[in-house]
Amino acid sequence: MIVLESKLDGKLEQYAKLNEAIRTAQFIRNKALRYWMDNKGTNKQDLYKLCPDLAEAYDWAGKLNSQARQASIERAWFASSRFFDNCKKQTPGKKGYPQFKKNARSVEYKTTGWKLSDDRKRITFTDKNNAGCFRLIGTRNLNFYAVEQIKRVRIVRRADGYYVQFCIDIERSEPQPQTGKEVGIDLGLLHFYTDSDGNIVDNPRHSCKAEKALKRQQRRLSKKQKGSKNRAKARKRLARKHLQVSRQRKDHAVKVARCVVKSHDLVVYEKLQVRNMVRNHHLAKSISDAGWSQFTTWLEYFAKVFKRTVVAVPPQYTSQECSSCGVIVKKSLSTRTHTCPCGCVLDRDVNAALNILVKGRSTVGHTGTWADNGPRTLVESRTATHQEVTLNEQVLSWKQESPGFSRGECQRKNL
Repeated sequence: MIVLESKLDGKLEQYAKLNEAIRTAQFIRNKALRYWMDNKGTNKQDLYKLCPDLAEAYDWAGKLNSQARQASIERAWFASSRFFDNCKKQTPGKKGYPQFKKNARSVEYKTTGWKLSDDRKRITFTDKNNAGCFRLIGTRNLNFYAVEQIKRVRIVRRADGYYVQFCIDIERSEPQPQTGKEVGIDLGLLHFYTDSDGNIVDNPRHSCKAEKALKRQQRRLSKKQKGSKNRAKARKRLARKHLQVSRQRKDHAVKVARCVVKSHDLVVYEKLQVRNMVRNHHLAKSISDAGWSQFTTWLEYFAKVFKRTVVAVPPQYTSQECSSCGVIVKKSLSTRTHTCPCGCVLDRDVNAALNILVKGRSTVGHTGTWADNGPRTLVESRTATHQEVTLNEQVLSWKQESPGFSRGECQRKNL
């Protein structure tokens, strides 16, 4: 699916009705979650049966569209099923036990409860909340899609207003001509990333640049009396500033990822464990501001759209290993130049990017990522092997990829 978003333009009374719908959806989700906790062995159908019961027990709950109530039930079921999946897979760390929502910001409709105008510039919510008709503000043109293709309509409340998201059942595919280029990407804090060709993208540091304004708004908020209207206004101003920073970070990640994937046939990046890295209190703020996870997520998305190959490799020893001879050269984080006894002198990040590219090439060659119907996205470690490839075929591909090297030398060079 693709998601198109527009801003809702209405009156204050209409926004109050949307708030009621959001609170009702939160109430139904929490009720379903409580029922799941109290009754062992509850399945999805048992939770669906709560919808009519809650509508009868609470008159204000019955005002929400029936399919919107079902969507709230599905949210509770998704949270519980994800918890069981993490337990079954033995995911390290916390397994994500479902929590009650205290400040929900969205409500989701399915195929009923809303209606688009003929020119696709207005939307009317037809449930008993009587929110009415809203004008759609944005550059997205819905005339290219049939109403039957819109499977979900989601109302989202943000600091600067209310937005509506249209989830359209269509596959986005824009195959691009082959460029014959491959690149390895090393993510960092000094620079946003350094690739194997020596190109550098500066770290924008959006939060750092906005820190002065954020502190000013935070001080003004702390001086207001709790419960007053002035405090509510100051809180909205602070929230809008945080929203601006997050949008800047997302815009940068999307534009850079699109450019990288579109201009290379193979993109290899290091799969960093950001959740563990932010435990370093000295670097946590800078790591969160860089937005590495968001950038890699968009890399994988554009790889599917443009029919490219994106590979994630483990980051271990990519900075310590020499890209020329394969010898491990220990260095601290403050050492920015890689100097090897073999005579190789490179920038630390360029050396890491070259090692990342070598790891990605070995992963692609051994797992058969390049199929007859074009490349497909793969996020695997370099030790993964395809089930259909026999050991003899792996050895043959190994010799074809690295002629002139023995098997031991190939292992030492991580080829």
